[in-house]
Order: sequence, then C-alpha cells, then structure tokens
Amino acid sequence: MTVQNIEIPAKTYARIAGALYLVIAVFGAFAIGYVPSVIIEAGNAPATASNLMDNLGLFRMGLISDIIVLLSEVVLTVMLYVMFKPVSPTLSLMAAWSRMAMVMVMSINLLINNMPAYLLNGANTLSGFDVTQVQTAAMVFFAAHDLGIYVWQLFFGMHLVALGYMIIKSDLFPRILGWMMLIGSFGYSVQGVAKIAGFENSVLSMAIIGLLTLVTIGELAFAFWLLIKGIKVTS
Repeated sequence: MTVQNIEIPAKTYARIAGALYLVIAVFGAFAIGYVPSVIIEAGNAPATASNLMDNLGLFRMGLISDIIVLLSEVVLTVMLYVMFKPVSPTLSLMAAWSRMAMVMVMSINLLINNMPAYLLNGANTLSGFDVTQVQTAAMVFFAAHDLGIYVWQLFFGMHLVALGYMIIKSDLFPRILGWMMLIGSFGYSVQGVAKIAGFENSVLSMAIIGLLTLVTIGELAFAFWLLIKGIKVTS
C-alpha cells in the first residue's frame, strides 16, 4: 500500500484556525463567563449548592462547552504551528508548547470543575459527611477551579508573546495585530501572578483590564482576518 502526503493549502489552514478561534471564543465565554455567573454566589456555599442543583443541565452544558474548547485548542495549536514554522521554527515551537501546556492545565481544571456536581449529587463515598460539609467542599472545588484559570493564563500569556512577535516580524498579517497580542499578553501573565499570589491593587487591576481588552480585540481581529482574508502566500 502506498502512503501519499496530503498537502493542505496555507489559506485552508488559516481559515480553519480562524473558525476555531471563534468556536473557542463562543464556547469559552459560555463556560467560563455565563455558567458560573448563574451558579456561583461568592461566600455563600448553600446558595451555590442550590443554584447548581437547580441548574444542573446548564452546568453540564458548561462542561460540554469546556470539552469542545479543549479539543478545538489542540487542533488550533497545530494549525498555528504549521503556519508560523516558516517564520521561526523556535518561536512557533515555543508558542505551540505553551498553548499545549495551557490545554493540560485546562484539562485538569475540567475535572476539578466537575467535582461539585459529583459531591452534591450524593456520592456514596460521602455518606459520613453532613450537608454543610459537602456544600463547603463543593465551594472549595469551585475556588480551586478559579485559581486553575489563572494558572493556565500564565502559559497563554507566554504563547501570545511568541505569536505576537512572529506576526510582527512576518509579512503575513497586519503588524498591529501582533503588537496588540504582544502588549496585551501581559494582562494574562500579570493577572495570573497577582491572583495566585493573592496580590490586590486597584491601579494594577485597571491596568490588567486595559491590557486584557487590548488583547481580546487583537485576538478577535486576528480570528476574523484568518477566516476572511486568510494568510499571504509568497511564491
């Protein structure tokens, strides 16, 4: 049997990547933004437990959305590596490994996020604990999940530094997109370090918001550019 290499045009890679960016943005916003806002009440374990049981279907939809994001991230990482390898093999590998490290943390975080539902659904192994203890444990898992988000942001920030620099140095995309990613990436990195270390500062929080706004606009613009314009192909 003869094995043939299947060549996929660079523009096809770009458009797949653009579509995946948008899939990740939509499902990620739903899972990380909307679902917790409905279920979690900060500092109130009984209310959070009640919200979870009343919205168990929504919670499970959030978990499914997380799975879609994880699988999309793997494919997107490969697409970006292939597209930017000619620009810089070292930086494209750095960007790929950083994003895959992020995916690994997100995978562990997905398991942590599922634990509250497992606990509150009356796991047989928890028969020796009272309701208050189970609700408190569920709240701890939600808090651990939140911290996990800030952990994977550290790797994502590193990914954006490498990706932004490659966009700037290449002639494949508008350089402004690269600058927005490169500068805005520090929003993820600084926020991750600050939250993990428990450091709070109003001025720093405002700076983080500004950087995250910048990088979000840059990423969305990059996604639409990939989807609509594709990538410049040099002959």
